[in-house]
Amino acid sequence: MTNIFLYGPPGTGKSTVGKQLARNLKLPFIDLDRVIETSAGMTIPHIMEQQGESAFRDFESAALKNLLNEKESVVALGGGALLRDENRAFAESNGAIISLMAELSTLLERLHNDSGRRPLLTGDLSTKLSSLLANRSEHYNSFPLLIHVDGKTAEQNAHQAQVALGRHHLSAMGEYDSLVGQVSSLTTFPMQNPIIVTDENVAMFHLEKISAVLHASGFEPKSVIVPAGEQYKNLETVSRLWKSFLENGLDRKSTVIALGGGVLSDMAGFAASTYMRGINWVAVPTTLLSMVDASLGGKTGFDLPEGKNLIGAFYPPKLVLADPQLLNTLPEAELISGMAEVVKHGIISDPELFALCGCGLDWVKNNLEEVVKRAMAVKIKVIEEDPYEKGIRAALNLGHTVGHAVELVSKFNLRHGEAIAIGMVIEAKYAARIGAASSSVVESIQQTLQSLGLPIHIPDELPRDEIIRAMRMDKKKNAKAICFALPVEIGKVELSDVTDLEDVL
Repeated sequence: MTNIFLYGPPGTGKSTVGKQLARNLKLPFIDLDRVIETSAGMTIPHIMEQQGESAFRDFESAALKNLLNEKESVVALGGGALLRDENRAFAESNGAIISLMAELSTLLERLHNDSGRRPLLTGDLSTKLSSLLANRSEHYNSFPLLIHVDGKTAEQNAHQAQVALGRHHLSAMGEYDSLVGQVSSLTTFPMQNPIIVTDENVAMFHLEKISAVLHASGFEPKSVIVPAGEQYKNLETVSRLWKSFLENGLDRKSTVIALGGGVLSDMAGFAASTYMRGINWVAVPTTLLSMVDASLGGKTGFDLPEGKNLIGAFYPPKLVLADPQLLNTLPEAELISGMAEVVKHGIISDPELFALCGCGLDWVKNNLEEVVKRAMAVKIKVIEEDPYEKGIRAALNLGHTVGHAVELVSKFNLRHGEAIAIGMVIEAKYAARIGAASSSVVESIQQTLQSLGLPIHIPDELPRDEIIRAMRMDKKKNAKAICFALPVEIGKVELSDVTDLEDVL
């Protein structure tokens, strides 16, 4: 994990956004200008007046390099702090840089009472600021993480920064970080006696890599490999994990590393939640579906013959580390399957993400990091508001009531995402029939799913009565009805209790 640097022209709110971002991520906040003033024993205007801009830049370079002695932090930089090549190289090597940008009118409005504290803007503010932007706009725009702050609150801009970084701190159900990064970041998490739990398919591609990362940090990781596939998501496999933990000498301070997709993380997390009344576990998802959905939220468990996930516990990991590079070995069919959950997240609360999904599979393959970051942010926002699924979190069940039943009746010949895609279309059509959604919503969902190669119809060979029977066993039912999350428009779903399941199909 590394520092987060906020940069950009004067007036973009680097300090205000930075403080909010630091609160969100539970990190210290550092204002580099204040550090310089403390070190110099005078204000920045006085430094500039008495010693000149070059001396101030020397103070700036020294203060920046002294950050190596500090804990990981959110750092607000001065508007010219990275003009020196050496400063930029230092920041890029020791953190992520977010460049905040705004229109001239926004900056003038924010700075009109504050220009006296900014030596480079003394005099006619509009002229000085316009000149500064003209000279530095190419510089500011050269940073890949760019956020336009106009018309948004500090909270909104901080959230946008988190999405761009792919980094969140969850606290509604235990404290843990979720981040999009490289697997090498795993070693920054404090752990003891780690054991890697993975399946036969993932082990061939990634077990050696993860083991090497841990070995390089002085660990001697053990591993246990289980069969791959939903059909093995059962008590027998969980029992095998418990026995493996015992045989490998795991105690209450040990850490389970779940390396795999949603099926694997569900089982490994549940085994960790119940072994010695609960030990730490870390999720390293290797599928798109798991990165954006299954590894987040703390749901763990396994299936019974009667239905999916009927046994489980809320037990969040201590860290979720999603490395999009791990998706390079994922079969295309599994990538497509995972996109069903991404589309679902767009329907729930991110119309722009939904629109991007409509660009098709080639666009997705070329922009996997953005896909993971945006879809992950949607789920995190929902589960933080409702960690134990008492209300709005049920929106995440869009497509799942029908989808889980279809998946089960297909004897898992349909992939999870394929079944969920079918479920979303059926539930959207039901929403349209009862007047909750327009036909255009249904058409948009169908077209987007089809553009990604996902199915939208229940296979003819699957008996409808068995699907209805499976739906009646759904864990989301109450005494008389089943709660459906129905799409009413792109970006909004509503919860609805349904008693007539035949009408849904």
